[in-house]
Order: sequence, then C-alpha cells, then structure tokens
Amino acid sequence: MGARSSGTGIELRKGQHSETIRIVFQYQGKRCRETLKLSHTKNNISYARRLQGEIVNAIERGQFNYCEYFPNSKIAKALRQPVIIDPPATKVVTVGDLLTDYLLIAERNLEYSTFLCYQQIARDHLFPKWESLPAQQLTTRDLRTWIMSMTTKRKTIQLILTPMRNAIELGVAEEVLETSPFDSIKLGKILSRSQRTSAFKADPFNIDEIDAILAACTREEDRNMLLFAFCTGMRPSEYIALQWRSVCASQYYVGVDRAFVDGGNKDTAKTPAGLRHIDLRVGALDAVMAQRPHTEGDSGLVFLNPVTRNQWAGDKPIYKRWKEILTLASVRFRNPYQTRHTFASNLLMLGANQMYVAQQMGHIDTTMVTRNYGKWVSAGLDYNRRQRLLKLYRQCNPKRRNEFPKFK
Repeated sequence: MGARSSGTGIELRKGQHSETIRIVFQYQGKRCRETLKLSHTKNNISYARRLQGEIVNAIERGQFNYCEYFPNSKIAKALRQPVIIDPPATKVVTVGDLLTDYLLIAERNLEYSTFLCYQQIARDHLFPKWESLPAQQLTTRDLRTWIMSMTTKRKTIQLILTPMRNAIELGVAEEVLETSPFDSIKLGKILSRSQRTSAFKADPFNIDEIDAILAACTREEDRNMLLFAFCTGMRPSEYIALQWRSVCASQYYVGVDRAFVDGGNKDTAKTPAGLRHIDLRVGALDAVMAQRPHTEGDSGLVFLNPVTRNQWAGDKPIYKRWKEILTLASVRFRNPYQTRHTFASNLLMLGANQMYVAQQMGHIDTTMVTRNYGKWVSAGLDYNRRQRLLKLYRQCNPKRRNEFPKFK
C-alpha cells in the first residue's frame, strides 16, 4: 500500500484492492489523519479538498467538533472534545410569577392588614384570570377589556387593580417588561357614569334611634360601649383596643393610640392623623364611668366581650350583637360604623366647627367632613331634639362648654 500527497492537505492512498483519500490537518497540537473510503476520481478528490478546507476553517473559528465530522474516529475518542451545552431554556415569566413576587415584598413592607387584603384580591380576582399568561403577552387591550367587564364601583376596581398594577411595575423594574400596559389606562374614560359615582352614603342615627338602641341593650357593658361609640366617633377597631391608660377622665379626653386589626393589636392608627385626642363629652364620660367596675381591674382594656370576658375578636362578633340590639329596638338596620357618622353629623347639626370635627374624627383636613356630612351643617334641629342631643354631646371640660352657638 502506498500514499502520495496532493499538496493540499489530502493524501491519496492505494492498496491492492481499493483506493482511499486521507485528510490531514492540525488539531489541538496534533497532526490528525482521517480516511475517506473514496476512489481517486476527480470529483472525490475535489470533495476531499473542500472538506479539508472546511475543517481547517472551523478549527480556526473554534467551532470544530471532531465527532460531528468523524463519529467513528479513534482519534476523536482520544482527544478532549469541547462539550457542547445547549443554552438553558429561558424561563417564561408569567403574570402569576410577578404577582407572587410582589406579594412577598408587600408582606415585608406593608401593614399586615393591607397585605392580607391584597393577598385576598390576588386569590379571588387576579390569579384565576392572569396566573398562567406570559407577562410579555399582557396588553393594554387585555386590561381594558377586563376592567370594563367589572360591574363594581370605581373604588373597588381601584382596590383590585392596585396589586396587579404594582406587580406589573415590578416586572418593568426587573426588565421583564419594557413598559407597563397600565400606562395607557385611564379609569375615568372607560368606566360608566354609575361606576364613577361613589356608593358611600352616611346614614346616621337620629336621637330617637340612639335612645331606642341604648334602651334595648340588655347588658350594661353593651350599652356603655355603644354610648361611647356614639359620643366619640371612634372606629370599632379603635374602641375595642382602647386601654384604661389612654383614658384621662380628669382632663376630659381619651387618646387613640392603637387599634385591633386582623386578630392583633397594633400600636398605630389607620392614618397618621388617626393618632389623636378625643374630647370626652357627657355621654362618653358617663359610659367610661359606668364601665370602670366591669373591666378596670382586668386586662387593661376598657371594653371586653361581656360573654367571653376576653377582648372582642374583631368586627364580626360586634356586628352580630349589634344586629340583635337593633332588632330589639325596632330600628332600621345600618352597620355599626354608622355610629361614627352619627357622631360627626350630630356635632355639625349642633354647630361645631368643621375643622374641629375633622380633627376629632382623625382626618387631616375638612375634605371628608364637607363631602360626607355637608348637608348636616345647616340641617338644624327642633328645640326638643337639640336639648336631648346636648345631654349626650355637651362638653364636660368647663373651658369648652360654650362650644355650640345658642339658637332661639
């Protein structure tokens, strides 16, 4: 068997019964020869030359894979072949992924009650609709169609959209999305007129209803708590967390410095302005003094559940008891929060200053007072009802007893 070089990186080899062409090249510092079982025809020689040139070029570019060209070669098995690893498949980030990430952040940074609210919204409204959708496929049109399908009021829609919007903004910050599809959404332009109108309406109790409710209380502790609520305007979450240390009867005020929310006490209020002092009026002071024998020596809380002798567990047990009392009193049902609205509207009817009422309620200015209770500012009262209200709402503090203007 003999071999002769063609001068172009190939060798033509001839045996007794066959011909082959051998390709020669340098790879990883070694001289490599690979045999092609081809006869020495013009076409085969041309093919071998092109193949040898292709191999040399691939080696120079760092793209040569020995096994691809010569899978059965002994040299290929002996050489260190570059491991070709397919790039990992890029994970498709879904809207559900962004919502999950946002809720983890919200749990660390928001009030726990706010986090629980967002978590519930995500569970009820967001995950069922958007969980599996790739975030990059979410469009403004998708959002607009979804929002327009909602039948609730604007305030509720805004609440539902808040965690969704924040999750999408997180996607923009992490460069999952280039822009937020919320940027072009204007609620005022896509909601109906009825949705844009607030459903809230203050529906306070008049003095006849207040008297009937208090008279229907079969337990003195229930009466004390409701009288206190009517005469201070405190939220249920505030008065069930009220401690005796925050009651300053000698100075005629009570301090609001904590609340009971979602099963736990927190040393804060709903808003910064909610941390406030409320004047103890006649009705509120009477309620506090009547309550002292029941709870002053117990847990430190002013109002306890008279059945369990423990702290009220939140709004639900109060709501249940409140409903029973209104049924006994034959008074049209409104929720317990309306005691707060009753306090504000009665002060305004008696002639109190709007800014003062706002401060007592825990508002930073008079905006809420004017919007929600404006019609009671000039509503007025007949003499009999005015005198009955004054028995509850007159100031105890001698320095403030001339608070209300006198009417003939």
